[in-house]
Amino acid sequence: MLILVTGGAGFIGSHLVDKLVELGYSVRVIDNLSSGSLDNIKHHLERKSIEFVNLDIKNYEELRRFVKDKDVEVVFHFAANPEVRVSTTNPEIHFRENIVATFNILEASRLGGVKEIVFASSSTVYGEVGSIPVPEETPTRPVSVYGASKASCENLLHAYSSLYGIRAVVLRYANIVGPRLRHGVIYDLLMKLSRNRSELEVLGDGEQTRSYLHVKDAVEATILAWRSTRDHYVVLNVGNTDYITVRDIVSTILEETGLTRVKVIYKPLLHGVGWPGDIKKIVLDIRKLMSLGWKPSMNSREAVASTVRQLIRELNLNFT
Repeated sequence: MLILVTGGAGFIGSHLVDKLVELGYSVRVIDNLSSGSLDNIKHHLERKSIEFVNLDIKNYEELRRFVKDKDVEVVFHFAANPEVRVSTTNPEIHFRENIVATFNILEASRLGGVKEIVFASSSTVYGEVGSIPVPEETPTRPVSVYGASKASCENLLHAYSSLYGIRAVVLRYANIVGPRLRHGVIYDLLMKLSRNRSELEVLGDGEQTRSYLHVKDAVEATILAWRSTRDHYVVLNVGNTDYITVRDIVSTILEETGLTRVKVIYKPLLHGVGWPGDIKKIVLDIRKLMSLGWKPSMNSREAVASTVRQLIRELNLNFT
């Protein structure tokens, strides 16, 4: 079986590639390296079972060459622009990088005879919710263009699944963290501290609440969801069993770096969020996923602490 992974040199995508190669699949990675890095998968590139293609999937004609008739059986579509804040100032980026790119993947898959697509969606599709945890049946009412783009992609997947018989597995990820992470609150705060060890600016009031899941657990959940569900269109939340606040993350980072004299300055907008389109509290109900036999190996705080330690090593940061 040949599996195509879009965004396979990115954060979650490269860890997924690691697992697919370990399981013995032949893998074709497509990535334009705009946010991913070839370093993330270079340890695989000498294998005959893996192929890397430097390609922007917004280029449909080029994409079609690599999703040929009955060539690729399964697509894991993980290519996207991951920066939620970008949509505040430049919403066209998420329209093109997420919606247009997903439409191209779906069309190429339809014409190429792809049987299954696994799609990396996001908890941001839910928007502001009345209560937590949030089950999959909750209406999607995104408050950011990023969340709206992911919800739009889900609708496209549903239509293609219904019209053309492509099986679709939609995974709504919580905050995924771990090695190779190069965006989000943990990375941003570490980079700020690397520049200024005496003062740390934090967007929001610090009470923003999320679940954090280690990428290894997320990949295990992804493979299980793909292999263990048989419905033609499946939506599953992928998150943790607990949640923490941004203040908890700041505390964990300061503990792991050993910095004790940092002045933390919180910069909240209205309602305490960090930027327009930010969500104050979102925690996913993962009972459906856990009913398949999966559970996370780390809680949210453990996943954050592990990520901080790993990024300090990867980025060669010195806080002593």
